[in-house]
Amino acid sequence: MFRPGPGSGHENSGVVGTLIPVRFMWPHGGTRVLLSGSFSGWLEHMPMSPLEGCPNVFQIICRLPPGSHQYKFCVDGEWHHVEEQPYVSGNYGVVNTVLVPAEPNTMVFTASIPEIPGNMEVDDVILRPDAAAQISEAVLGVSRQRISVFLSTHTVYELLPESGKVISLDVNLPVKQAFHILYEQGVPVAPLWDFCRGQFVGVLTALDFILILRELGTNGSNLTEEELETHTIAAWKEGKTVLNRQIEGNGFTHPKPFVHAGPYDSMKEVALKILQNKVATVPIINSASPDGSFPQLLHLASLSGILKCICRHFKYSSSSLPILQQPISSIRLGTWVPPIGQSNGRPFAMLRPNASLGSALSLLVQAEVSSIPIVDDNDSLVDIYSRSDITALAKDRVYAQRQLEEMSIHQALQLGQDANPSYGFNGQRCQMCLRSDPLHKVMERLTNPGVRRLIIVEAGSKRVEGIISLSDVFRFLLGV
Repeated sequence: MFRPGPGSGHENSGVVGTLIPVRFMWPHGGTRVLLSGSFSGWLEHMPMSPLEGCPNVFQIICRLPPGSHQYKFCVDGEWHHVEEQPYVSGNYGVVNTVLVPAEPNTMVFTASIPEIPGNMEVDDVILRPDAAAQISEAVLGVSRQRISVFLSTHTVYELLPESGKVISLDVNLPVKQAFHILYEQGVPVAPLWDFCRGQFVGVLTALDFILILRELGTNGSNLTEEELETHTIAAWKEGKTVLNRQIEGNGFTHPKPFVHAGPYDSMKEVALKILQNKVATVPIINSASPDGSFPQLLHLASLSGILKCICRHFKYSSSSLPILQQPISSIRLGTWVPPIGQSNGRPFAMLRPNASLGSALSLLVQAEVSSIPIVDDNDSLVDIYSRSDITALAKDRVYAQRQLEEMSIHQALQLGQDANPSYGFNGQRCQMCLRSDPLHKVMERLTNPGVRRLIIVEAGSKRVEGIISLSDVFRFLLGV
C-alpha cells in the first residue's frame, strides 16, 4: 500500500508566482476519492467531486506552478494510479505525472473530458463536452523537438528483430507465381532482386496486383490471364512505368527511384523517406563493399516499427511530451467526416458491403489510401477493405474466374475469412478509436501488426467519424 509522506517526488522547476489550473480526474468509480501529490509535499489529501452526469468519474481543479508534478488517488482507503495516463515508479510506488507548461491563460487536462450533457462550471472554469484542451504552439513545438531529437539520434538498426524472415523475389519470376507466393507467405510486399545486376532494384506491392487485376479487366488490355504465367515482374514494372508515367517538360518518361536505406540511417531520415515517397515500407540494405556490391537485405522498415520505438522510449517519461495526453479531437490530426452541408479539404471515402470490388480497388488507387471503411446504411462501421486484402484473390485462382465488377466487397472479404479465422471484424485488422482517446493511446494501437489506419467511431453506434493513419500521426509529430 502507498503511504504519502513529505519529501521527494516534487520536480517543480517553475516560478511559484505563476499558477496554472490543472484538472485531475479519477474515472474508475468509488465512494470517496482523494487526491495527493508532490505539489503539496504528499501531506494534503484533497477530496474530489463526482462529475455531473458521470457518477463514476471524480474530478478536482488545482492551480499549480509550471513544472513536472506527481500525483496519486486514494479511493476508499486504497492508493491507486490511472494506468491510461503517464506514470512512473518512484519512492512512493507507481505515481502519475503531469507537466504544467508556463503558459498563462491556459488549462491543463490530465485526462480527456467524457461526453456529458450540458455545460458545467467548476472553480470558475467552464467545461463543455466538446471543449477539449487546446495545446499551445509553444508546448507543441517543444514536444515535436524532443521527438525529432530522439528520431535523429537513433538509427533504423534498432528496428531489426532478433530473428525473422524477409521475403524477396527475383525480377524474372512470373507475376502469377509472385502473386501466389505473397498470398501463401501472408505478406503484402516484397523487395525485388535483379540477379544480372547483382542488386535490389525495387519493391512489389499489393498496389501492383491491384493495377494488374484492373488491367486484366479492361477491354482491349494487352495483358491476359494466360500471359500471367510467363509475364515476368520485370516486364510488368516496365509496363507500369508506361501506364503510370511521370511526364517531365521534355515529354520523356522515367521510372520512380528505388527507395531504400542503410542500417545506420536515422529513424527520422527513413520516416521522411516513407512520407515523401508515399510508400509503406523501406528496405534496409547493407553492403560491406564500398561499391555497394553483395548487398544484404536486413529488414523492411515501416512507420509502425518507428512509432513503436517512440512509444517504448517515452512510455515512462510521457509527461515530457504533453501532446501525448491530448484527446485526438483537440489536435489537427487525421481526416474527419465533414458536417452535413460542409465540404472537406480532403476526400473521405467509404463504401457499402454490396459495392463492387472493382469500385473498391479504383478508390484505393485514386484516393491514394491503404484501406477503406465498409459501412452500413447508418454509416456504422462493418469492416474495412485494405490493399493487402487483394492477395486473398489468389486463393483457388479467384481472380481468373470472377470479374471485379461481379464480386462484392462482402464476397471478397469472405475469401480472407475462409483462409484466416482471425481475419474478420473481431481480429486485429479492424482497429477503432474514439474522438476522446488521447494521442498516446492512438499511437499504441497503430503499432499493432498490419494496422496502418484507425477508424474513429462514435461511442455506442460505431458510426464512422473519421480516420487517422500512420502517415497522419508522423506528419503531425514531425510538423511536415
